[in-house]
Amino acid sequence: MMSDQAHVNRRQMLALGGSFAAVSALAACGGNTGRTTTTSATSAAGTASSGGATSGGGAKPVLQQWYHQYGEEGTQAAVEGYAKAYTAADVKVTWKPGDYDQTTAASLLTSSGPDVFEYGNGPTIDMIKGGQVADLTGLLGDAESDFNPAMVKRMTYDGKLWAIPQVIDMQILVYRKSLLEKAGVTPPTTIDELITAAEKLTVDKTKGLFLGNDGGVGLMGGPMLFSSGLDYLKDDGSFGFDDEKAVAALGKLREMFTSKYLLLAAPKDWYDASALTTGLTAMQFTGLWTFPSITKELGDDYGAIPWPAMPGGKQSVVVGAYGSCVNAKSQNVDAAKEFAKWLWVDQTDKQLDFATAYGFHIPARASLAAKAKTLESGPAKDAAAAAQEFGHAQNQILWTPKCATAFSDMMTKVVKDGADAKAEIAKVKAVAEAEVKRVLG
Repeated sequence: MMSDQAHVNRRQMLALGGSFAAVSALAACGGNTGRTTTTSATSAAGTASSGGATSGGGAKPVLQQWYHQYGEEGTQAAVEGYAKAYTAADVKVTWKPGDYDQTTAASLLTSSGPDVFEYGNGPTIDMIKGGQVADLTGLLGDAESDFNPAMVKRMTYDGKLWAIPQVIDMQILVYRKSLLEKAGVTPPTTIDELITAAEKLTVDKTKGLFLGNDGGVGLMGGPMLFSSGLDYLKDDGSFGFDDEKAVAALGKLREMFTSKYLLLAAPKDWYDASALTTGLTAMQFTGLWTFPSITKELGDDYGAIPWPAMPGGKQSVVVGAYGSCVNAKSQNVDAAKEFAKWLWVDQTDKQLDFATAYGFHIPARASLAAKAKTLESGPAKDAAAAAQEFGHAQNQILWTPKCATAFSDMMTKVVKDGADAKAEIAKVKAVAEAEVKRVLG
């Protein structure tokens, strides 16, 4: 079982997508986690650029491939094995500990960056606009419809694909079956049903609902927008939630925050399922990565459902994924593209292995999720199906860190402090419109 520390990277990526735009590693092992192994000699040596180098007197190109340091045991050996199996190029894997996002972004400004690299939810808009990443349009081929649609959309900009989704991480609502049955409550599909259920499930020392120790201030803004049929931005880049439905959604979060049924003081935060398994709460919003520990503690006494819908919206599931990108400055761009396609489109056995053998994740493709033994029954199967049907990328490519900071400030003021939602949304809108205008030039 993975330690709490092992999930830090993915947790950052998935959990704070709305509050912090710099989402690094949210994949679905902890809603956002990483994976802890020792670094190899390659990674310890630091970065390396192919610089157009070839091996064996130019027989085939040398490609440098970067990964962040995952926490799940065996992952590093696995990706190194995948690289060795590729015969059209000599692929050198570099395992990057530390601040992977910052190191990688900085390397792309130089001639010493990797040829192929992963990045949380695909490259940033700055990487794309700066010509730092190659256009991968067409690499998915006939398999495109098989990939999670929310993540393909997230990694697409200006009609072009900039990354290939590797593996899906997700957040979902879990509940104790026995407690709901005892209270005569059915799993909620709407926010009003959720609130009614939470009230009925609050008995003795058990609270009805847990959204994190901050009451959902840092976590639930995105899900509430998504379940209202809204988003941070619209597809054309215009502001996405200057809408009475957003005001109502934030009002519901404020209502939950001030209620007696919301758990606000768990020993561990939302990313750990102990609040659910120890009976502190009957329902909890958490990540797929907690399922092994929940099963160990509760057996089959739990279920998983999408975040309930607001009026006019539908249920939602927050998803994120590392995307495989190609450095546009590589002297072997075509070779790097071919390798990325080989590994993340053609080699379905390796994709399934990477997603399911070293942690609890969902393959980026529906056909592979259906083959995953870890997802073939129970709550895990339900979660995988929900991610495909209701999946919503945790943020958008034009939603910059400045936008995310403004959104985070709004959530604190509205949900925690009780400020006027409409007025606070207007402040975020001003920041977001200026940022989109700046980014798009």
